[in-house]
Amino acid sequence: MLKEGMNIMILLLVFLAITQFSNADEPFDVRKHLATVTRYADSKDISANSFVSSEIPDQCTPIHLNLVARHGTRAPTKKKIRELDALDAHLEVLVRDAKEHKQSLEKIPAWLAGWRSPWKGKVTGGELIAEGEDELYHLGIRVRERFPDLFNEEYHPDVYSIKTTQVPRASASAVAFAMGLFNERGKLGPGRHRAFAVTSESRASDIILRFHDCCQSYKAFRKSQEPNVDKLKEPLLNEITRELVRQYGLNFTNQDVSSLWFLCKQEASLLNITNQACSLFSPSEVSLLEWADDLELFILKGYGDTLNYQMGVPLLEDVVQSMEQAIKAKEEGYAPGIYEKARMRFAHAETLLPFSCLIGLFLEESEFELIQREESLELPPKPPKNRNWRGSIVAPFAGNNMLILYSCQLDNSSKYFVQVLHNERPIALPGCNGSSFCPFKVFKEKIVAPHLKHDYNMLCDVIEQKQKDSASSKLSQILTWFWSLRNAGSLGQKDDL
Repeated sequence: MLKEGMNIMILLLVFLAITQFSNADEPFDVRKHLATVTRYADSKDISANSFVSSEIPDQCTPIHLNLVARHGTRAPTKKKIRELDALDAHLEVLVRDAKEHKQSLEKIPAWLAGWRSPWKGKVTGGELIAEGEDELYHLGIRVRERFPDLFNEEYHPDVYSIKTTQVPRASASAVAFAMGLFNERGKLGPGRHRAFAVTSESRASDIILRFHDCCQSYKAFRKSQEPNVDKLKEPLLNEITRELVRQYGLNFTNQDVSSLWFLCKQEASLLNITNQACSLFSPSEVSLLEWADDLELFILKGYGDTLNYQMGVPLLEDVVQSMEQAIKAKEEGYAPGIYEKARMRFAHAETLLPFSCLIGLFLEESEFELIQREESLELPPKPPKNRNWRGSIVAPFAGNNMLILYSCQLDNSSKYFVQVLHNERPIALPGCNGSSFCPFKVFKEKIVAPHLKHDYNMLCDVIEQKQKDSASSKLSQILTWFWSLRNAGSLGQKDDL
């Protein structure tokens, strides 16, 4: 018996050694280091300590599902297309200057000498592309397969609620998802599709899915912080720019390098090209550029400031309210077909990230206690140190959080639990002792309740009101000064204005 135990232990150690060796020997894949431009499939392949195993007790049945999802892979926006057009023109100038100065062109990669932006001439941008449609369509299929008891009823918009922002890539993502979710459930065409309702609020008033767009104080905060973020990234860009100038003999600027990194992300993610712009950077440089993107994400959209996620409280309230309604329907024995079983929302990284922060994802327990006390967190550590906060994991294209409400018959009484899935995998909740399967009461008291003291209007209108008061005060001062000048007969001295 002892000998058998020793043999098992030896086999286990050999297996662990082989696993560690294979992981260490795994070739560097830039497609897994593209921050929030990472494709969903590549994100799911990234191993992260945040994910935990989760066994649901046999006595538990899912009764409601909440989904908050980012749109799928999209084309670059009009602003970014203009940036790539500028890069196109400047690279042409750099190569021409090198030729005129009779520099050796051997250092210059062949692709770069004649490169033209694939999006040159496009006047629109930001739309969901075919790969993004595919991501959401198959996510819908997998959700139905994973939770058949939740999606076994005849479709009705009050039972299966689908909400989206008014941005076309988000609404297109909702449609693609629902086509997968209700695949072969209708009578339309050879694919047996069915019609379904997708609803949205006005951009100007959507404080549940576009709270960042309606929050004046957040806009002011972001505008004030963007120069500071640029300063944090500047030394890194300086270092990489010097190296690229040395290596390729072209007078790249920091802006060129920033645009080339953006091009790398677009080529690798959208076009599956990794041997052009991405090949300019070494793996260590890619890791540093990814970290710089993650730093910006953390400061402007994540745990870097409490306002970033506190403004998402209306969404958190909406999620909890839907769970409470499902519990009421269960407790009062509502008949099937007259109460909601799933509420699915499709939006943006600016929606998904704050929601992830509100429920404390990607934190250690000590860090969770800090945000509960509204204290600041340390910035994500620089490579090669490991970090939980990676854009490629927290908000890739089609990234999502699912909160599944379970009814459990335990100890002869009905109890309710919440399971949290991030990108379809169970994830630890620091507010629930590191478990991904949390009693609903604990979820409400320890994770949700501390945030509910914040009122969206108070958070988001305070600076707007101050600006109005300030503008009113300045106007009053100007009028007073104007009339004093008029009374003194000195209106000719306009330089003082």
